[in-house]
Amino acid sequence: MVNIFAVYKPLLRCVMKLVGMTPQRVEIEPGTIMNFWVPNETPKKSKNSNNNKAVVFIHGFAADGIITWQSQVLALARKYKVYVPDLVFFGGSITDRSEWSPAFQADCVAKGLKKLGVERCTLVGLSYGGMVGFKMAEMYPDLVESMVLTCSAMALTKSISDAALERIGFKSWSDYLLPDSVQGVKVLFDIATFKLPWIPNFIYKHYLEVMFDNRKEREELLEALVIDDKDFTIPSHPQRVHLLWGENDIIFNMEVVNNLKRQLGDRATLQYIEKAGHLVEAERPCVYNKHLKEILTTLLEDGDQTQRSL
Repeated sequence: MVNIFAVYKPLLRCVMKLVGMTPQRVEIEPGTIMNFWVPNETPKKSKNSNNNKAVVFIHGFAADGIITWQSQVLALARKYKVYVPDLVFFGGSITDRSEWSPAFQADCVAKGLKKLGVERCTLVGLSYGGMVGFKMAEMYPDLVESMVLTCSAMALTKSISDAALERIGFKSWSDYLLPDSVQGVKVLFDIATFKLPWIPNFIYKHYLEVMFDNRKEREELLEALVIDDKDFTIPSHPQRVHLLWGENDIIFNMEVVNNLKRQLGDRATLQYIEKAGHLVEAERPCVYNKHLKEILTTLLEDGDQTQRSL
């Protein structure tokens, strides 16, 4: 049987091109190449036009950028300048550097966006992508204007990591996020959703065959992700942050997001989506997109007002 995802990916590329998106490989530095989905048109400066607002979607660990964010790109690409990077060791993005930290991923995304002509953007990050987004906002405050974070953390400290692994019943993130069996893929999605619908085993098998390449490198990414609590200090982010969460996320649960909101203070707002787990953007895409559109309208309008007042 032909792998269903091997067929689906080219079809998805065609659909993305119909809404004005195209893939582009960007050399970040010699030996490091990052794949981006970008608007067909290059950014043009124009006042009061949402079409010139850059929205950057950063994916989590379960899939590459366009697979993760396909529903959101289709909903927003005609209104905003949408950019979807594949983080290093996902979706064809590669490096020959022995650097594995979220800071390295953030640096690559930022440099890639600048090479693509993006001067200011709103980041939308899911899970691992949210941690990369927080680091990018810290490192490049002039580039990142605002953020929407979904089911993530400012950093994966050991205390947050240990508590999350205990909730989901795994000893390590590699065991959970890099399954090597059909049952492992099924468990991955069962934990990450509120109510996983029945899916035939061959779908899980096909997903396993095509979605978990660069295993060694991804294992090292996960090892570099967890940091000691004593090594983490809360950065002073100037950006506004909206937390858009799956109410039934058991990986980064309500305790995690409420602590995150307290850490961010008045800069942050929080909104839950009912009957949705960690992969809320895929589990309830219509509801997620509705809230995201409202959030982006508010964030970007506020950004325009701030710019006019300067």
